[in-house]
Amino acid sequence: MPDPLYLSLWFPDFSGPAMLPHMLSVLKQFPFSEQRPGVAYVAVQPVSWTEASVLEQRFSPGITPEEAVVVAADLVHDDYAYVFDVYWDMWTVDATGKWTLAPSQVKIIAQGEEFEDGVQQETGHIEVDFGLDSLFVQEGVELTEESQARIRENVLRLIEFTKKVEMHSRATSRRLWSESDESLPQKLIARLQRVQ
Repeated sequence: MPDPLYLSLWFPDFSGPAMLPHMLSVLKQFPFSEQRPGVAYVAVQPVSWTEASVLEQRFSPGITPEEAVVVAADLVHDDYAYVFDVYWDMWTVDATGKWTLAPSQVKIIAQGEEFEDGVQQETGHIEVDFGLDSLFVQEGVELTEESQARIRENVLRLIEFTKKVEMHSRATSRRLWSESDESLPQKLIARLQRVQ
């Protein structure tokens, strides 16, 4: 069963304008899609997810990480969250078994320390929502040499991004997690053991 997959990041100082360089550093590490480059959407959410957004802007073509952070910069508050929609190229398979490299959406969400009563303590100052982990596990796909290579490439993109963020963002803590009890490495191991 596919689960949403997240990367949570915590920083030593994430209040007021100190949020901006952290947002920028994470966005700059992201491997943007060649087909849909740049930041495609920016939203600013006050107080909680139940409130109406105070800003929503779509960009086609996408804008640079620097431009995206400038869009949010005038609305920096400790009780706000900032959503950036980006795309990366991931291998997907259609019903006929044909693999294609296609843009897949990722949400990078920065949460001020007072947003949603301090939810960032649990989910991170910056939370990267990769969508469903099915991109990395491909449960319903027969494991052939090609499918294993495509899955491996998707997993490598995830690992490379996570490593780059760890090296270049000054995050003091990180956690890759999903909503189920089973982690992505556990799912991958179980998947590979079924075919051996």
